[in-house]
Amino acid sequence: MVDFGLLKRLCAADGISGDEGAVRRLIVEEIKDFADEIRVDNPGNLLVHKKGRQPARARLMLSAHMDEVGLMVTDITADGYLRFDEVGGIDRRVLLGKQVRVGKNAVCGVVGVKPIHLCRGDEKSAVPEYHDMYIDIGADSREQAAEHVRLGDSVCFDSEFIETETAISGKAIDDRFGCLVMINMIKSDLPYDMDFAFVTQEEIGLRGSAAAAYSLDPDFALILETTTAADIPEIDPCKQVCTLGGGAVVSVMDRRTIYDKEMTALAFKTAEDLGVSAQHKRAVAGGNDAGAIHQSRGGVRVLALSLACRYLHAPACTADKSDCESILTLARAVAEKIAGGCLNDNFGE
Repeated sequence: MVDFGLLKRLCAADGISGDEGAVRRLIVEEIKDFADEIRVDNPGNLLVHKKGRQPARARLMLSAHMDEVGLMVTDITADGYLRFDEVGGIDRRVLLGKQVRVGKNAVCGVVGVKPIHLCRGDEKSAVPEYHDMYIDIGADSREQAAEHVRLGDSVCFDSEFIETETAISGKAIDDRFGCLVMINMIKSDLPYDMDFAFVTQEEIGLRGSAAAAYSLDPDFALILETTTAADIPEIDPCKQVCTLGGGAVVSVMDRRTIYDKEMTALAFKTAEDLGVSAQHKRAVAGGNDAGAIHQSRGGVRVLALSLACRYLHAPACTADKSDCESILTLARAVAEKIAGGCLNDNFGE
């Protein structure tokens, strides 16, 4: 079963791209008594080897990214406000009035903008640009603000993780849920040896995974992700991408990758055999670390299993708990089959 308590702690850790240290330390603490080898490479990827009951018949890499989207301090005004820019893709509409944490000291702040009653003409309806927004930490001067924050400091959403009977909501579910699935597998008894990569800097261009895949040199890779669900009012069903409650999302193609057809078929057949829910990603959109991994060295066969999530890259990502359980079950079963060699001689010929 999914450990939603651990997921809450993973999501609460702050780790925008390039500043994933707190997340990495939490993961190491969780897995250190269960992994056979743990190392951190130069980009900050956490590479973990877990021995199974027998050697793998195919080299399998499981991958999930540790980083989350956020902001970065770029300047401090004379009167103590923080200017910032995005780290990763953020819809600016979600920022206004949101609480944030700034820097290593987790300084509390609020994202502000010119009050509506002072706006003129199109300003009232336009989405403010980053240079029109600021972060208010309660400082009165540049000197006072500089006592607590520095240029280049990370800025993360300050939002509560909420769990109901059927759903979860909070920041950084993308992709701390994928990390949770891998932690669960590392803690378990595996039939075959497997490699796990908790990678950095996915949100700014799949950078950590490129290095991890080169180092691990797998034959196959299983990417555990979250993906945007648009199953909301006024969106045509054919454009909703995926649906909360529909089970694990299996990608066929996105902007970076055409996924291995035999691996995709294996995912759906395994889901059917297990009686767990799975659904196609019904759009050619977005991308994930598979885009870098599948091009590594001589090429890697890839499959992505994703959690359907509303309001992705926002303070309150929302997902269905039944989908979490489906992915946890399906990811393990598919990984065991691949590592066991079921696709070694299958190239769809």
